[in-house]
Amino acid sequence: MTIPRVFLTTTLTVALAMAMVATIVPRAEATRAFFVFGDSLVDSGNNNYLATSARADSPPYGIDYPTHRPTGRFSNGYNFPDMISQSMGLPLTVPYLSPELNGQRLLNGANFASAGIGILNDTGVQFANILRMFNQIQLFEQYQQRVRAIVGADRTRQLVNGALVLITLGGNDFVNNYFLTPFSPRRRQFSLPNYCRYLVQEYRKILMRLYDLGGRRILVTGTGPLGCAPAELAMTASRNGECAPEPQRASQIFNPELFQMLQSLNREIGSDVFITANAFAMNNDLINSPQRYGFVTSRIACCGQGLYNGLGLCTVVSNLCPNRDAYVFWDAFHPTERANRVLVQQLMTGTTEYMYPMNLSTIMALDAKL
Repeated sequence: MTIPRVFLTTTLTVALAMAMVATIVPRAEATRAFFVFGDSLVDSGNNNYLATSARADSPPYGIDYPTHRPTGRFSNGYNFPDMISQSMGLPLTVPYLSPELNGQRLLNGANFASAGIGILNDTGVQFANILRMFNQIQLFEQYQQRVRAIVGADRTRQLVNGALVLITLGGNDFVNNYFLTPFSPRRRQFSLPNYCRYLVQEYRKILMRLYDLGGRRILVTGTGPLGCAPAELAMTASRNGECAPEPQRASQIFNPELFQMLQSLNREIGSDVFITANAFAMNNDLINSPQRYGFVTSRIACCGQGLYNGLGLCTVVSNLCPNRDAYVFWDAFHPTERANRVLVQQLMTGTTEYMYPMNLSTIMALDAKL
């Protein structure tokens, strides 16, 4: 906010008062805020502050981060939201639970994501204390209260309405819920097609809550090709790297249902609030043609053990590849930093095959005119 000249030329008392206020109340910058919700694919360290086993705060996680130390990101370096921030010229989002998120940093947005969670509240129960979606939304409400106390209600509403929101959910509802055991409760309750429909119905409620709380540019990623993750290859003892059929089928049912729901929501609202990111198609390209993008392998994880390095966690005793840039997968489920960079490039400039109804570069250009 620029202080009008009249205030600077009146009295010394008023000038001093304004200066004092300026030191206490951060100015709202022109840069748009960025909010992140979801699971381990986008968690930047919230789980570091929780009593849970779903965490990435020990080596070799973070080996290629600028500090070469683990940050809580499930990556060898930067993760998916980091790449979006960098591509859009935004500051990296700070985990909401971090004590470093205060003052001016609050106005840049926040990351509410938590590894292990899903669309459903019973997803990830084995990880105990994690931020399920209702928790993340409660924290988003709390965040807005904190910002209102700094810049007021009107500017808080403008900040949230003008923000980019990213949400990544769904994968854990399959691998850490439906397919967790052959006789999981959800598997006994639903056939796979009916489970996918149920997930989409519940996801719709979450998305509408984000809309009600002010989100107007909400980027929603579908699931990747779940059956192709090294963990799934290892668990099904794939002989030639064929993707596990049932998780793969789940992705192929869930994603089209999700995308149809998003288009329906936009029609109801009368605006392109929800932007679809086809993570299945993006990741499929990397997995099926890794050499085209400069990778050596898309089947073997860089860090892990067992078949395809897909068993167990990535730890200091795991196999660790010397060149992370040659691998699509960092660990049993998560992409390497370089793979995330390729995926985000598709978000920025990809065709409607990847981004619907528009990519992020188009969004930025349109919103700059508003």
